[in-house]
Amino acid sequence: MNFKQIFHLISYLQYPLMVIAMFYAIHPYLNGLDAMAENFELVLSDLNKMLVWMGLSISFSTLQDTSKTQNKVSKRIWEDPRKGKRMIIMITLAIVIFLGYGVFGYFISSNPKIQEVSFGSIVLGIGMTGMLKAGVEMFENHRLDKKNETK
Repeated sequence: MNFKQIFHLISYLQYPLMVIAMFYAIHPYLNGLDAMAENFELVLSDLNKMLVWMGLSISFSTLQDTSKTQNKVSKRIWEDPRKGKRMIIMITLAIVIFLGYGVFGYFISSNPKIQEVSFGSIVLGIGMTGMLKAGVEMFENHRLDKKNETK
């Protein structure tokens, strides 16, 4: 087994990490809507935890083998030059938004509610930066127009 295969196997840790993120996404609802309204700080705390676990999950997902597509949807996106470019632009915009909000909230804002969620936003933005790199690699590996030029 080579390193590429080992990292690909480690990338499957993304799934249990995303389950943990989903737990924190639904956790406020488990206590009821009245409890959410009364204790909004706990909702923000759960939101922050969800963002952290999502960022970790996305970071692990970037360890997958970019020479293979994982499903039909990603294959359709990365093979089409227009869809692939759009996806890269959307990922980039999401990174700018999450990192921008996180840096603003963590370093500039004095509002404790904004600061509560900013750390998770930074972690998610960093995770998505790895996803952007993997997306660019998948786009380079799977573009049909580039494959047709080499023939």
